Amino acid sequence: MPLKIITVPCLDDNYAYLIRETDTGKVAVVDVPEAGPILAALKDLDWPLDQILITHHHPDHIDGVEELRTATGAQVYGGKDDVHRLPALDFALSEGDSFMLGSETCDVIDVSGHTVGHIAFLFNGAQAAFSADSLMALGCGRLFEGDFAMMWGTMLKFKALPDDVLVYSGHEYTTSNANFALTVEPDNADLLARVADIREKRANDIPTVPASIGLEKATNPFMRADLPEVKALLEMQNASDIDVFGAIRTRKDNF
Repeated sequence: MPLKIITVPCLDDNYAYLIRETDTGKVAVVDVPEAGPILAALKDLDWPLDQILITHHHPDHIDGVEELRTATGAQVYGGKDDVHRLPALDFALSEGDSFMLGSETCDVIDVSGHTVGHIAFLFNGAQAAFSADSLMALGCGRLFEGDFAMMWGTMLKFKALPDDVLVYSGHEYTTSNANFALTVEPDNADLLARVADIREKRANDIPTVPASIGLEKATNPFMRADLPEVKALLEMQNASDIDVFGAIRTRKDNF
């Protein structure tokens, strides 16, 4: 495997991710809710830290950046459109930009909706996408800044990725997301099987992320707003995809 990825639980339900490129030993972290657990993991693994990759400006994703930067000397990467509300960046990135982690290329995707200026990090060679609060396991982030059209556009970007890409999202929200998804598609066989797997994992304190794009496309209601069977279940057969997505998102906000 070109990348070794370690999930680091932080705060109550956040995840940070340590990524080591195996050829060179270069290491990055995606988001820093708090520095302590990440520093502890680096020490246990005997890894350096070269890059801090920030997805968006919310405090539960950046509060530990300065402490981690000071402790490790890592360079900080984040969204150019978010630069005014992020820790100081060494590299300001926009959609279409790419950079290297060792010998692996990382592509930057604008995934606005949860916030405007939210970015995701896609390592095509390793089939790994770090989506934070845009696409989540069986969900998507609440729309604090974007609108339905913006977030549906983000869902379409993820739907266009290969099915075997693994999505590493920013929170352990999957049980709640699963309970909601069942209200949209109660007879979806793929969803029912996934819910059973989620319940078993959480009973054993096992993270439910990452999950594949293919599994999200088969089970995540926010990625399925364009499907006739979902529109029929919502009695929105003639509605636009954006309107159906908006109806699902509104239902989840009130769930």
